[in-house]
Amino acid sequence: MVVPQGSLGTWDWKSIVGNMFPLLIVLSAIVLWAGITLESAEDMIEEIAILAVMVPTMVDMGGNLGAILSSRLSTRFHLGTTELDPRDRELWADIAAILALAVTIFTALAIGAGVIDIVLFGGAVGFPSLLFISLVSGMSVAVIAIVFSFAATYGSYRLGIDPDDTTIPIVTNVVDVFGMVIFIGVSASVLGF
Repeated sequence: MVVPQGSLGTWDWKSIVGNMFPLLIVLSAIVLWAGITLESAEDMIEEIAILAVMVPTMVDMGGNLGAILSSRLSTRFHLGTTELDPRDRELWADIAAILALAVTIFTALAIGAGVIDIVLFGGAVGFPSLLFISLVSGMSVAVIAIVFSFAATYGSYRLGIDPDDTTIPIVTNVVDVFGMVIFIGVSASVLGF
């Protein structure tokens, strides 16, 4: 793959700030949607407090999964070991690893939330519902993280912008927004709100 000219390989602070500042402004505006979504679900979260315990972990872990994949993809681009060929087994192994991590993390979240639900709230929601909410929301967030990791890394690279500067902010902000919307939507559907 031909490396486009731009900020790739440069440590010039003006280039980094010039690329990142407008991006961070746009991403800040986008992430406000997550806060608005959370506020619109305030009644449900107040009534079913265990959801408030799950929200930060749900959103944070989704962003972390995207950051892991983005970092791996950026490294492979910098080393020249990938061109995003669908036949590339290493790319599929990375995707499988992220999905396996997601299943593990979001199952652990459900178990932890289930214990807290029993201890603090008398089992108000129940483990099967918490597991369903956690896995459906979490796996959906993981898929979004995967898609945006690939898109942000490849797009940055093609535009000549160092993916190390752009991918993690893009992925974590997008996952914050979609993660919140998905989590609230799945929770409302399962719990009848």
